[in-house]
Amino acid sequence: MGRRRDAALRGLPAVHELAAELDAPHSLAVAAARRAIEEQRSLLIAEADAGVSLVQRARGHLAALSSPSLRSVINATGVIVHTNLGRAPLAGSAREAVARAAAGYCNLELDLESGARGSRHAHVEGLLSELTGAEAGLVVNNGAGAVLLAAAALAGPGSAIVISRGQLVEIGGGFRIPDVIAQSGSAMIEVGTTNRTHRRDYERALRAPGTPVGAILRVHQSNFRTLGFVQEVAIEKLCELGAPVIDDVGSGVLTGAAGILAFGDEPDLKRSIAAGAALVCCSGDKLLGGPQAGLVLGTGDAVAVAREHPLARALRIDKLSLAALEATLMLYRDPVRARREIPVLAMLDQSENVLTARAQRLRSGIGEPAELIRTSSRPGGGALPLTELEGPAVALDAVVEPAGLAARLRDGSPPVIARIHDGRLVLDPRTLADDQVDLVVRAVREALAAG
Repeated sequence: MGRRRDAALRGLPAVHELAAELDAPHSLAVAAARRAIEEQRSLLIAEADAGVSLVQRARGHLAALSSPSLRSVINATGVIVHTNLGRAPLAGSAREAVARAAAGYCNLELDLESGARGSRHAHVEGLLSELTGAEAGLVVNNGAGAVLLAAAALAGPGSAIVISRGQLVEIGGGFRIPDVIAQSGSAMIEVGTTNRTHRRDYERALRAPGTPVGAILRVHQSNFRTLGFVQEVAIEKLCELGAPVIDDVGSGVLTGAAGILAFGDEPDLKRSIAAGAALVCCSGDKLLGGPQAGLVLGTGDAVAVAREHPLARALRIDKLSLAALEATLMLYRDPVRARREIPVLAMLDQSENVLTARAQRLRSGIGEPAELIRTSSRPGGGALPLTELEGPAVALDAVVEPAGLAARLRDGSPPVIARIHDGRLVLDPRTLADDQVDLVVRAVREALAAG
């Protein structure tokens, strides 16, 4: 056995010899050949079955190297704002706006009327004011950036930010509000306790000697809730204290614009603006349903200070995201159309009949071992953490090994992302479009056959 292995190892071709058999640019062929030979060598040393020929292995690596890393996937998890899957899918008009902006040049920072240099924020500032009542607004590249810019602009070195201990939250990826405040250059003054903070706590901090207070920061508990013996100060009361208030509302809810959709206790942008917050920050790609972006809205003076801060350029939004955001905001002018065409709102508002029809198509198309079940999913994206979205779904019988099946579905084209619950693989129709159902059926049948 050892002699045959040693002979096979000596018989491995040189990288350039194997690369010559591949129909690809030289550098790509060499990379694929090198990977194939190294893999084959490892299999021979381990005395494992190679399975395929060396040329086939190299062609497989070549296909992988030639494929884009960022791929479209089908979300069958039921989690609507799925951070791992790119959060909010865009409305059709937003996708068209991105395509137009990407196709050539655009007036990103050009005033077409005067011919002078313009501001990229002008493309959405009017819409933001119209929809929220804010005097002014600007947009940066994400929600955390919006909070960082607001903190640096209104406080910064030599100033302090007052915040409730119950709002020192950690957001996705391990980023923490204390770290954001520190990066702004501001000192942090904690008030209250984890579960209860009163108006008098803020008042004492504002009167205390020491570092002057630049702003009060209010942070919504986006991805969790504190229940029971709790107390916090409403945004209206905070704005009465005299210090500028930065309100991080998290998910970008425009309840008034979106009609009768219920968003639980997610704070509304319009409420914070009406209360008198100096700056209100939120994400564009959560419940707002747009692209990754950070909105900074508020008084004209406060927004002007933020716009002139050096961080504003470092965090500025690109033209493609700006195009998508403008198109998304325009949909909010018509609440009925917004609920129908913005995917996040449509999925939150999906009827039982539509979900049942999709689930039945999945079950009948897959056949055995699929069955209809009742399940619940989450909105996701750190929003509405206590909300359970109940509805029909399809589960595959427990005799099917769920982890292996899920892996084969991820390896398909297009990849299908499902979830595993109670030892079964579950396909949730809430996050599927009607034209994706047949694709999921085909993917599952192929994955079952391959298993």
